[in-house]
Amino acid sequence: MVSRRRSPAPPMPIRPRRPGRTERLTEVLERDGDTCIWCGRVLGGLVPPTTEHVVPRLKGGPSWLANEVAACRRCNAERGHRAPVDWLEECERRGWWPDAARLERALTGLLAAIAERGGQRRARPYLDAQLRRLRRRTQESARATRRLGRSLVA
Repeated sequence: MVSRRRSPAPPMPIRPRRPGRTERLTEVLERDGDTCIWCGRVLGGLVPPTTEHVVPRLKGGPSWLANEVAACRRCNAERGHRAPVDWLEECERRGWWPDAARLERALTGLLAAIAERGGQRRARPYLDAQLRRLRRRTQESARATRRLGRSLVA
């Protein structure tokens, strides 16, 4: 009598484990510092830290570390799917201290990550538009500051 045993299945390729939520939060806090990008509050204690997608997943943003920033739970929940520059302006209207330079670094870093890894067809035009708006805002505020300086001197 001959045994009809199957030969063992070929080994499955091992995919590297993606970092969990806690590990991603730790990495983002080490990279960006311990303040909320939107309101400037120090994270920890009574202000729970979260990671937030700069380009929302709904708009095609990837679930990569390059697309995540440190934000407090309040700002993360209130922002929802709003565009980063829209929310930055809303935070300023509320009298908070958003970090526009960190937002620009995050958007630029994500653009570089997409160029390196490829894909993310939906996120690219959205990301380009947000960077243009943010840079235009920066240029306009610099012009306003120069005008204000000239009027104070005169």
